Amino acid sequence: MKLKLFVCLLISLITCSVARAELAIDVSGAMRDPMPIAIPSVIHDGFFIGQQGDNILEVVKADLERSGLFRVIDSDSYIQEFSSMDQEPEFLDWKAIKAQALIQSEIVEVDNNNIKVSFRLWDVYAENQMEGQSFTTTKDNWRRIAHVIADTIYERLTGEKGYFDTRIVYVSESGPATKRVKRLAIMDQDGENHKFLTNGASMALTPRFSPNLQKITYMSYAGNIPRVYILDIETGEQEVLGDFPGMTFAPRFSPDSEKVLMSYAHNGKSDIYEMDIKTRKKKRLTHSGAIDTSPSYSPDGSQIVFNSDRGGNQQLYVMDADGSNVKRISFGNGRYATPVWSPRGDYIAFTKMAGGQFYIGVMYPDGSGERLLTSGYLVEGPTWSPNGRVLIYFRQDKGRGKATPPVKLYSIDLTGYNERQIITPADASDPAWSPLLP
Repeated sequence: MKLKLFVCLLISLITCSVARAELAIDVSGAMRDPMPIAIPSVIHDGFFIGQQGDNILEVVKADLERSGLFRVIDSDSYIQEFSSMDQEPEFLDWKAIKAQALIQSEIVEVDNNNIKVSFRLWDVYAENQMEGQSFTTTKDNWRRIAHVIADTIYERLTGEKGYFDTRIVYVSESGPATKRVKRLAIMDQDGENHKFLTNGASMALTPRFSPNLQKITYMSYAGNIPRVYILDIETGEQEVLGDFPGMTFAPRFSPDSEKVLMSYAHNGKSDIYEMDIKTRKKKRLTHSGAIDTSPSYSPDGSQIVFNSDRGGNQQLYVMDADGSNVKRISFGNGRYATPVWSPRGDYIAFTKMAGGQFYIGVMYPDGSGERLLTSGYLVEGPTWSPNGRVLIYFRQDKGRGKATPPVKLYSIDLTGYNERQIITPADASDPAWSPLLP
């Protein structure tokens, strides 16, 4: 994906020295007590460039607040105003409104096409600058810059990588239940810059990003044969993956983007195969005589989690990447499906069906520590943020009458807090979260 980010992401540090402070968020408890931060108006020297600066700050605020870890203090209570980036904070003024962190910013018009955006992050109580950076980019790339700034602030205050400069691919749904149109769509993680990737002529399901961001693998019913495809995001070119005579589905890339896992259905059962994208050499990994599907690699590529009914009902299993050493890891009541390994390797997320309800949950890779984060009539298909802190999934409530109930995307923190709907133009399902953009 060629980006218009000519962000001197060789990021030039603002000239004053950066003193490291101790301000940090305990991400496990911040959902109940978000950090209060102050974000005063951007410094600028013109009305129109100032408007663009305000737009950037609004996106930064929205990103940070949506994480559930931060609370932006109402600007009506601010005492100090900034007129220069060289002007240091009057810390007593910011302490008076209980701000723990302060973000000072400036926007400058470089020329007709480019802008320079700078910010400084201050620890109010330690009276130290924690971070200072400048970015130069094209004017139409302002929203991307805002996400990058929010990620930088998030990482400096939490100690974890951010997830705001990312995208979501999903299945956009429309039409009646008997003639549902399902096509691929992509958007920024906050729902902006939305566009469709397929035209809906053929049903598309289960899109998954390549770790290198250039391609998506998914299942399509093109030609009335359900098969796995690879789609180049930039060129729009797509191709069938493999020469299987029957149905292939549930694809997912390897961590190095060189292979794809998928399920192949034949003779009333399905097995998991691995295919090398370059050589198209395929390798069968399961031989259980059952339905094995929904495979997902561990972050280091050494193991695979999948679901199978080989034990009588649908449960989660982990095996080595060559198909050996298969172990069942789910033992709770109900059925388990759609497992996906966290990018950090510490959890496996899943869908659970028990007692007439659906659940989104997580467990450790050995099956211990199961926690259910949310439930509903239908909640399904979790996908991880690239920092392993947030999950996105889709939800459908129970319908009334003949109308098809809406299907919507939601996000929730790993702790089970901060559940939020992600707005899409139409119904939405099967989300997948990209890594941070380069």
